[in-house]
Amino acid sequence: MAYRDVMRSLGRRRWFAWAAARLAPLDTRVFKATRGRFGLLGSYGLPQLLLTTTGRKSGQPRTVTLLHGGEGDQLVVVASNFGQEHHPGWAFNLVAEPAATVEVKGRSWPVTASLIEDDGERDAVWATMRAIYPAYDDYRERAPREIMLFALQRR
Repeated sequence: MAYRDVMRSLGRRRWFAWAAARLAPLDTRVFKATRGRFGLLGSYGLPQLLLTTTGRKSGQPRTVTLLHGGEGDQLVVVASNFGQEHHPGWAFNLVAEPAATVEVKGRSWPVTASLIEDDGERDAVWATMRAIYPAYDDYRERAPREIMLFALQRR
């Protein structure tokens, strides 16, 4: 079994989601320092990006590592927060200020984020992201909220 498949399988375990949520800041630092070559999931064949938002309270740049779907000028991300009760801070940041920056494989560009609200589009994006990382289904079952999905359009 490929290591990528092991990581995709581990993502479905509650203990792994708990640990990954706590390791996420470290993962982001490693991912940034290696220009996208190494990270918890990205170095194992899963598509990751760095998303830099503007903190809605602080006004400071905030960077997180996320799995993504799509390619080129339109990417999509899931605000699953590992199935926790609350939305991740970066999602609130994007709602407050949709202008952000993404970095994929060492290349960065500005994007405008939009919340995906249309049911048909949500279903299509969810299917894409579930194919990339099946644990999103587990996160959706655990989360006592509707998980936000975002489209990131190159500016």
